[in-house]
Amino acid sequence: MRSRRCSPSLPRRQRGLTLIGLLFWGAVIATSAVVLMKVFPTVLEYYTVQRVVDRIASGNPATVPQVRQEFDRATQVEYSIQSIKGGDLTVTKDNNDKVVIEFAWDKEIDLFGPVYLTIKYRGKSR
Repeated sequence: MRSRRCSPSLPRRQRGLTLIGLLFWGAVIATSAVVLMKVFPTVLEYYTVQRVVDRIASGNPATVPQVRQEFDRATQVEYSIQSIKGGDLTVTKDNNDKVVIEFAWDKEIDLFGPVYLTIKYRGKSR
């Protein structure tokens, strides 16, 4: 059996990550993590608003002020709802006389320096 040795004339190909590559991917991962940590609470707020609006609409309230009052009461309990109030809701009825509640707001997130991320949240009751 012959052992395989590297001949000096054939350079061996190295594998792995260079220091610059490591720094680059570290910066990409760190930046992504910071953006996700700033965006996650606003997404959570959107789903909380959607859940509250669905609950209110399923009760089929009689008047628009009643819908807004129930939403304002829910915002006092749900601490995560801060971007929207009961007055910002659009309340209509569909063809089956079912209450449809629509909401929308824009959220501006300060990332760093003069860079902002704007997210437009829109939704309606199911």
